[in-house]
Amino acid sequence: MSSNTIVKEEIINDLKGIVESTQIITDKKALYDASSDRYRKYAKAKGVLDNPLPTAVVYPNNTEEVQKLLMYANDNDINVIPRSGNTATEGGLENWRELALVIDGSRMNKILNIDPYNMQATVEAGVRLQDLEDELRKIGYTTGHSPQSKPIAQYGGLLATRSIGQFSTLYGAIEDMVVGLECVFPNGHISRIKNVPRRAGGPDIRHIAIGNEGTLCYITEVTIKIFKHFPENNRFFGYLVNDMETGVKILREVMVNGYRPSVARVYSPEDARQHFYHFYEDKYVLIFMAEGRKGIVDATSEGIEDAIEMFKDGIYKQVDSNLIETWFNQLNWTQATIDHEVQGMIANDKHDGFTTEVSADWETITKIYHNVINRVREEFPRAHDLTMLGGHSSHSYLNGTNMYFVYNYNINCEPEDEMKLYHHPIQAIIVEETLKLNGSMCHHHGIGKYRNEWTKQEHDSAYYMLESLKEVFDPKGVMSYGNIYPVQEGYKYQK
Repeated sequence: MSSNTIVKEEIINDLKGIVESTQIITDKKALYDASSDRYRKYAKAKGVLDNPLPTAVVYPNNTEEVQKLLMYANDNDINVIPRSGNTATEGGLENWRELALVIDGSRMNKILNIDPYNMQATVEAGVRLQDLEDELRKIGYTTGHSPQSKPIAQYGGLLATRSIGQFSTLYGAIEDMVVGLECVFPNGHISRIKNVPRRAGGPDIRHIAIGNEGTLCYITEVTIKIFKHFPENNRFFGYLVNDMETGVKILREVMVNGYRPSVARVYSPEDARQHFYHFYEDKYVLIFMAEGRKGIVDATSEGIEDAIEMFKDGIYKQVDSNLIETWFNQLNWTQATIDHEVQGMIANDKHDGFTTEVSADWETITKIYHNVINRVREEFPRAHDLTMLGGHSSHSYLNGTNMYFVYNYNINCEPEDEMKLYHHPIQAIIVEETLKLNGSMCHHHGIGKYRNEWTKQEHDSAYYMLESLKEVFDPKGVMSYGNIYPVQEGYKYQK
């Protein structure tokens, strides 16, 4: 028996003094599943992941148990991987340490309070977004948050990864929805940020926790805004346009004039083929959805139509709104969707739907788009294996928008080499071209472990602030090793 095995057995025995044995999972299959997230799903499905198995997956029932688990890990230099929802896509849940605990918040799943008068709801970290949404819909309200992972995503993970949803142009991203929260630091300190609409009591400390990707603290409770819901007023718009520039200019015109459609997107023809194959006609596809009270929907619809008229020379044709509505109603995926996708990858040795999302101002975003598409086609050594390369803008703001690059490919290599030979070279081009033009390399999926080599370049002189947070809140480095912060060169489990 190896010394490391003995250490692991000691850890398991110690954990039984903190939580019940039924809260500790050491089954090898479960540990293998917990050793990575959706980022390396092909290699994972093929059974060839080479990173270490975590020592255990632990399911705390409350904040106090989280506190004790973190203090134990901190005292014994054990890596902690906070998990709530398990829908991460950037390697944030991957394990890079020999000794590691996955602390899963899914049993902390109580909806603590729904307060329609004050327009907020409080939930534990393990509450599924869909469950809260269902409760709110019963009384005419909504979370306003709708990522594709909505049926299975949980609030702890949503906050930790700075999630965004498909209605963000109207409701905002998760950071716009958070009122207050509770989190636990590795030394056991519990911080509770009170629920107020705004305050000027120094920096906004909510953002130490929001988007920390498990590197600073463990989020245990969240209070979010809720919104009135008027689904009967929804209106959908679809257009085929001649180029990305026209689509982005129309998005900009709508946004800068103060309109807030819940959905505002433009797709390249390659990307559109995946979603709108029955009507895209090899054109760029522009779509909008307006929602809210009838007066707001009428005004937003008028603003969209005015923008279309302004750029009508770039419009090829209008699309039946029923086609857009049908597409949108089928967007969200479930666990069954994920399982089907993985089985398709195994059976066909191909990857569908890899993404890298960036953001920039209006003037810059189309330059990044064209630079990336051209460079990937010209420089990517395995371009002949690409079955699709495109992108879409799906989250817009007053001063800019995002670009969601999407690429599919046939896999002609050993499963363990797929990321190194396919995804990483493409992602590197996207990140490099974005940073050259001073955009952000990560609009909403976060840095995880596979963009950490560019973290310093992303933040430049402001990295001092990010680095200092780690030094203060996790000085022993036990929280989510490899996420956000660069690791030492040559570390054996990186990539």
